[in-house]
Formats: sequence, C-alpha cells, structure tokens
Amino acid sequence: MKNGRIAIPSNGNGGLDGQRSGHFGHCDVFTFVDVENGEIKEVSTVPNEGHAQGGCMVPVNLLAGHKVNALIVGGIGMRPLMGFRQVGIEVYHDDQRPLIRPVVEDLIKGQLQLISDNQVCGGGGGAH
Repeated sequence: MKNGRIAIPSNGNGGLDGQRSGHFGHCDVFTFVDVENGEIKEVSTVPNEGHAQGGCMVPVNLLAGHKVNALIVGGIGMRPLMGFRQVGIEVYHDDQRPLIRPVVEDLIKGQLQLISDNQVCGGGGGAH
C-alpha cells in the first residue's frame, strides 16, 4: 500500500511503537497511520467507541468516517468483516506479532495478506 490510511486496533495509548490488540472489537484505541508514496507521514489515535450501541458496526462506521483504507487485525468476526468489505476497507491479517510498527511496514511493502473467511473468529457470546 503506497498511499492511504491504515488502522490498527491498539492497546493502551496505541501509536506506531505501541502494542496491537488481539481483537479489534476490544481494543482501547485505533492507531491511524497515514502513508504517502510508501512512507509513513503521520500517526494519530482515536478511542474505540465499543459495542454498546450499534453492535459490531460501530467500529466499521467509526473507521469509515475517518477515511480508513486498510485495517490490520489479529482477529475479527464475520459480521464486522462483511461491514468493512461493504464500505471498501481492506482487512489484512497478522496474528503473530504484537507490535504495531512491523506489521504496518509489512503492509506498506505489500507483504501482508488480506484476511480470508476461514481466518475469521467465531461469533456469539463474548467470543468475538
């Protein structure tokens, strides 16, 4: 990805040197990384609004409203994944590394894979 805004579900204060959240719906903040010509230009964070009203679509609408182009997740349920696909946000998967910077750099280099349906977490209860 050479240009656009990447969102990463993050723990605590987030940021480029922060820790990723294991699952996007339970993160504290979203770290936004703006990329121009393959280089990181700006990093910002936005608090996660949670699941209280609107369920799984709350983060979808939040990220769409912030003009996000790509999302990197360690885990996500099918309903929000479908929501992101509907609004044109590409969802990439990496559940191995807890740090934000290396997965962002890999996405910029084109080394992360789009999430496939068989990598989606099971829904229901608090599982997603």
